[in-house]
Amino acid sequence: MTANAALKHTPLHAIHVAAGGKMVPYAGFEMPVQYREGILAEHRAVRGGAGIFDVSHMGEFEISGPDRNAFVNRVTCNDIAALRPGDVQYSAILTPEGTFVDDCTVYRFEDKVMIVVNAANIASAWTHLVGLKRGANVRLKNISEDVGLLALQGPQAAAVLQPETDTRLDDIAYYTFQAGRVAGRDSFLSRTGYTGEDGFELYCRASDTETVWRALTGEGKAAPAGLGARDTLRLEMAYPLYGNEIDGAVTPLEAGLGWIVKLDKGAPFVGENALRAQKARGVTRRLVGFTLKDKAIPRPGYRVYCDGREVDVVRSGTMSPSLGIPIGTTYLPVGAAKVGTAFEVDCRGTRVPAEVVKRPFWTKGSAKKKS
Repeated sequence: MTANAALKHTPLHAIHVAAGGKMVPYAGFEMPVQYREGILAEHRAVRGGAGIFDVSHMGEFEISGPDRNAFVNRVTCNDIAALRPGDVQYSAILTPEGTFVDDCTVYRFEDKVMIVVNAANIASAWTHLVGLKRGANVRLKNISEDVGLLALQGPQAAAVLQPETDTRLDDIAYYTFQAGRVAGRDSFLSRTGYTGEDGFELYCRASDTETVWRALTGEGKAAPAGLGARDTLRLEMAYPLYGNEIDGAVTPLEAGLGWIVKLDKGAPFVGENALRAQKARGVTRRLVGFTLKDKAIPRPGYRVYCDGREVDVVRSGTMSPSLGIPIGTTYLPVGAAKVGTAFEVDCRGTRVPAEVVKRPFWTKGSAKKKS
């Protein structure tokens, strides 16, 4: 048995291989990190036109029953009461200590709620939610293997998608969704994204994923893009990635995600007491974005020094394809976590000067934010 024999495949695995995708292990799946044109070309396709990602490895949990909204409010830190049916919300599932089980998106339907989690955390998040079900009149269903999910991103995303759907895309506001059909297949379409560009997430049956993918790719349509470009795009926006910026030792308050923590939503939630206590005493570190003073690349795991003392490691880092400068994220002591602070990153044995800068790094995206 080969090392990759136990890896899962999305419904598009054969298409990725045929397209020259460089397949790598990722979160228990074999996924394309890039195609023949390479990461830079895929990154630029999303920034300047349209790119499409297979993200069918993500996990989806369906919550139904009379207590569904109360249950979701208890297991996530944002406030589902702020959502109307058709709205989407960025949130997090937390431990009792206020740290991340996972970050997630919450979709509110008329008769159910769907929570979308990261592929690496499907099993742990599912076990966590099932363990909290006691006393709640809800039905939990892990539908991850039944769902295909594509992310169509870029300033031309709507132009590529509109001919393939009867849904009027202009009616889908940022962080909302609608049911419809794409390439003749039942789907629902949300307008969120992980790149800073306009775009849509297309949820369909796993068996329909190939049909939808083929309808949106090809000459003059969306360029297939892999995990490499997805990572450089999200880092330019300073969006957190579980396992890098956030994990089981980090709280939302430390990660600059206090805006998703609703301490006064009127419903107790897991991790609330710990976050109240942390807010009262003050955090001791904060997530920052930085650039380096030369062209060294701050790779994840490189040691970070502030005032000569090691304080963290680089959480994410790359040479920004859009900006042409090295960018990264790390945690600094709260007193140093302000724009303009100088510190050092040990890049292969050399301490390179770094400086805290504003996030996001990329500010020219086409994403249509809520007014």
